[in-house]
Amino acid sequence: MNNSGVNKKDKTALEEMESLFQKVQTAHPRLQNNTTGKFKNDDLEALLEVSQAINSSLVLDDILQTVMKKAVSLLRAERGFLMLLDDKGELQFKTAHNITNESLNKEDFRISMSIANKVATTGESIYTSDALKDERFSKQKSILELKLKSIMCVPLKSKEKIIGILYLDNSSKNNVFLQSDLYVFELFAGQAAIAIENAKLYENLLALKIYNENVVSRTPIGLLVVDNNLWITIANQASREIFKKAGWREDLSDLSFNQISILDLVPEEEKNKWKKICYQVLYTGQPYEEAKSFHKFKDEELVLSVKVSPLENVENRIMGLILVVEDITDKVLLEKRLIQSEKLVAAGEMSASIGHELNNYLTIILNNAELLPLHLKKGELEKVSSNAKAILESVNTMKRFTDGLMDFSKLETKVEKYDLKNLIEDLLFSLRPQTKFSQIKFNTNFDPELPMLELDAGQIQQVFLNLFNNAAESIKERSDGKGEIWISSEYKPEEKKIWVKIEDNGTGISPENLSKIFEPHFTTKKEGHGLGLVTCQKIIRNHKGEIKVKSELGKGTSFLLSFPLSSS
Repeated sequence: MNNSGVNKKDKTALEEMESLFQKVQTAHPRLQNNTTGKFKNDDLEALLEVSQAINSSLVLDDILQTVMKKAVSLLRAERGFLMLLDDKGELQFKTAHNITNESLNKEDFRISMSIANKVATTGESIYTSDALKDERFSKQKSILELKLKSIMCVPLKSKEKIIGILYLDNSSKNNVFLQSDLYVFELFAGQAAIAIENAKLYENLLALKIYNENVVSRTPIGLLVVDNNLWITIANQASREIFKKAGWREDLSDLSFNQISILDLVPEEEKNKWKKICYQVLYTGQPYEEAKSFHKFKDEELVLSVKVSPLENVENRIMGLILVVEDITDKVLLEKRLIQSEKLVAAGEMSASIGHELNNYLTIILNNAELLPLHLKKGELEKVSSNAKAILESVNTMKRFTDGLMDFSKLETKVEKYDLKNLIEDLLFSLRPQTKFSQIKFNTNFDPELPMLELDAGQIQQVFLNLFNNAAESIKERSDGKGEIWISSEYKPEEKKIWVKIEDNGTGISPENLSKIFEPHFTTKKEGHGLGLVTCQKIIRNHKGEIKVKSELGKGTSFLLSFPLSSS
């Protein structure tokens, strides 16, 4: 075999391929009719180029062009066509060339479709050296009109699946296909089919990758992926905006998101919490969800929803975490407005009901009061006595009714597991925009190890609301009208209690008034009713907790509240 003009590397590859094909020829009965006993060097070179194309390119159009050009060149065909089956199982032209390696025009795309369809259906190659004299094809219109002499059509198979056909023909008598050409062509088609399938697979994977990247990058929800060491591997644009908006490492550039740990993004006071959450999900495989996470940066309040899920490989081994972070600030504000509207409606309905009830008693009192002077003037003492008795009974009934409205000692408590930190932050989120608190700075310092509590969230929030309102009114009495409120918490495992302290730098409470603040109807406010702190005390006691107070005139007031882990 003459290998002149072939470099050493390709020469070795050609020799290896020739040895391989000789083994195939020996094992395959159809190839044993090859009278030369060897493949021609240019045949092997063409087959080698197709094999190399599999590894050198994954672009389908490039491979189709290479396959078609090499097929025409290899077998010196006047025309060559490559057709692939579509989703409906119909053959579609993909590329066509002539002997000069020029692309054919659409009007030249006339071949024997009966041959092409039969090969695509049966998977068996068709060969004829003289189609005009072959009784199988001599009467076909396309063969007569094109005056075709020799035709070869072989299936493109990948793992026994037919994906298309390769078709060559000649009309010249000087260049007739031989039986041995068919054997080479079939091997060629086998290599080509592998290259085409790899390219199609690559195209599908690339399209899926682009699709997924578009979905991830354009979703308004923040998405981060971290590895087992919590290093960020993926961070979409929404997540970057959310983390920056939350004030977590504002100095980070977009590129550096892929060079840091998730722990580098969170504030210092939350590092232990996030580390615990992430490693808990990594070790247990159980997802974690925090419905509301409150963050204040500069003058902006942000509420996030955070979900952490394990990322598993094909062997179901955890290889990292997926973090979904959503900015739900607007949603929370909308919910609060809706709740507030519902409360106003409920309050209006309750006021109407109370007014109706009291009006009934007042009508009785008014009627009897009008009759009293008339009966006295007439000397009808029995009727006077009856009028006075009706008035007295109505007043006593009204007193019992109003006492019942103000008696919170039997307040029903609906207890459930709740995060006290979230409860307070949720309340602060709704208070900060209010005019009453616009000149007040809230400072929070929560114990990162706070456990869940059994409490009635609505009642406990009412306690904090009363205390914050009192603090705001005390601060308002300062000369500048500005001040601060500090909220801190501490978990004491030995006591199985959580302690919460609320301090302000308002005007404070005098010693003589301090001892009376938990007495019903005691108040120093012009329009106060003296029931706010009484209600707070009863709610806390209903939860088996305590409420204590310290105050100093001119310096401020602090309330200390305890909450047992279980209120039962």
